[in-house]
Amino acid sequence: MKYLMLVCAEGPYEAEPDEDTAKPDDESGEEIPWVTEMNARGIRLLGNAVRPPTDATTVRVRGGEVLTTDGPYVETKEWMAGFDVIECANLDEAIEVAAQHPVAEFGMIEVRPLWNDSLK
Repeated sequence: MKYLMLVCAEGPYEAEPDEDTAKPDDESGEEIPWVTEMNARGIRLLGNAVRPPTDATTVRVRGGEVLTTDGPYVETKEWMAGFDVIECANLDEAIEVAAQHPVAEFGMIEVRPLWNDSLK
C-alpha cells in the first residue's frame, strides 16, 4: 500500500533571496541517511522539500470565481517542510518508516494512505 508522509517542522525556514532551485536534502548538500536507506530498500518512491509557507498560494473557487491568497491558509506553529511517498506492506510498517525519519525527532510526520494505488 502507498502512503503519503507529510513532513512538518516548526518554522520559519528562511530561503536565500536568490534561491531558485529545490533545497538539498541537508545543508551540506549530502543526501540524508534516511533517504539513502529508504531508497535502497525500495520503500521511498518520491519525495522532496517544499518552499516555505511564505511562497504558498492558497486557491479557492466560490460561486465560479477563483480566489487566491498569498501565503498559507492559516498561520500555524508547524508547517509542511516536505513530503515523501512510500510503499509499505501495511500501516504498521509505514509508522515504523515514519518514526525513523530525522524530522520525527523534533517535528512531526503525518502518514496517510493514498486513496488508490494508481501511483507508479
